[in-house]
Amino acid sequence: MKNELKTLSAVDAAAKIASGALSSEQYVQACLAQIVARDGDVRAFVRLAADYAIQQARERDKQRIEGRTLGALHGIPVALKDIFDTVDFTTENGSKLYTDRKPKQDATAVARLRAAGAVILGKTVTTECAFYFPGATRNPHDPTRTPGGSSSGSAAAVAAGMVPLALGSQTNGSVIRPAAFCGVIGMKPSHGLISRARVLALSGHLDHVGVFANTLPDVTLALDVLVGSDPDDPDTNGVEKSSFAHALTGSAKEPRLAFVRTPIWNKADPSTRTAFENLAKKLGSAIVEIELPGRFADAWPAHRTIMAADMAKNLGPAAERGGKEKSSEILRNFLAEGRGIQPERYRAAVEEAEGLSAMFDEQFKDFEGILTPAAIGVAPSIETTGDPMFCTLWTLLGVPAISLPLLRGDGGLPLGVQLVGCKGEDERLLRTADWLMRKLKPV
Repeated sequence: MKNELKTLSAVDAAAKIASGALSSEQYVQACLAQIVARDGDVRAFVRLAADYAIQQARERDKQRIEGRTLGALHGIPVALKDIFDTVDFTTENGSKLYTDRKPKQDATAVARLRAAGAVILGKTVTTECAFYFPGATRNPHDPTRTPGGSSSGSAAAVAAGMVPLALGSQTNGSVIRPAAFCGVIGMKPSHGLISRARVLALSGHLDHVGVFANTLPDVTLALDVLVGSDPDDPDTNGVEKSSFAHALTGSAKEPRLAFVRTPIWNKADPSTRTAFENLAKKLGSAIVEIELPGRFADAWPAHRTIMAADMAKNLGPAAERGGKEKSSEILRNFLAEGRGIQPERYRAAVEEAEGLSAMFDEQFKDFEGILTPAAIGVAPSIETTGDPMFCTLWTLLGVPAISLPLLRGDGGLPLGVQLVGCKGEDERLLRTADWLMRKLKPV
């Protein structure tokens, strides 16, 4: 029974739990058994309370038996990157700077999961302060390789069948890259769709909350719970609740796709370039190759300027209080770089991002999606979290992006296919992702 349950999707499990065919406790026990079986090698979780998870599941089962209204995620276990504040778990941001930190209030995203009936299974490993210094997590496909960063544990936990859903975040490539390396679906919605209130802040301009799952219906299930305005995150002002699940209509209509190599195409591994060129040929009439205007090359330095300056402002005080022994050299150097950025340079970078966003919207408004790599290649060795360069542009623009496990690269390892859409066109992008998944079928 437990072996069957570990492959059950969140959508199917929620339906079975709601009908009484399956209990939340059974489903949670199956996830815990998989964690026992795999996490000694994968090391996805930094905090796990099995007894507490079972307690939550039993309460969910009691609510169903009593005939109470059930939420969309009733009884479904969810894992959280350890940058989301939780009242029942410490939130340490993968850093000695925040050891034993005990939040007094849940992050808005966590509160919405609980309100929808989710069982909070535990906290997953993040790189130090959601930046580059690797955590303990290993890639489930090859423990000598990285799961990616910074949402390392969340991607690995889903890939290893430990949990059907997990939350992460992206300020550069921290959802798309680990999803690609671990062979799962990772979605970074449009900027401002999901509240970041009481989530570790790196950059207000760049931070996104993202979702990991093994199926597109599970992604939309989570989005339907998480998306919406929140007075504690001004960037969500005006965001209305939607039904993302309705985007997966199973339409056979061929979308219009753009194959965009980006100005950094030559940085991709030769095998990655070949794989994507072959994929474009396979899609035939559905895809056309589009070259970005030269100005888009400015996106990478603009992103670095914004990210460094914002991180220096948000993390600098804690790093200075903690001293050298509590933070890595790579983090300290980046914060020092950020402190040296003058206000006029910062404003110019923000203005450049706004200009590129307007150009992007105009050029791609008639396309259902942009096809591009999620990373330069398959997961590299464990000493690094991989390069996020194929995510940087899309994060700067705040547009929706999703990594789909559709290709295999060197050594048969996962090679993610990234689809990108126009800002606010998340449902359209999901519909296109659904078409592509059905056409190509994951390998």
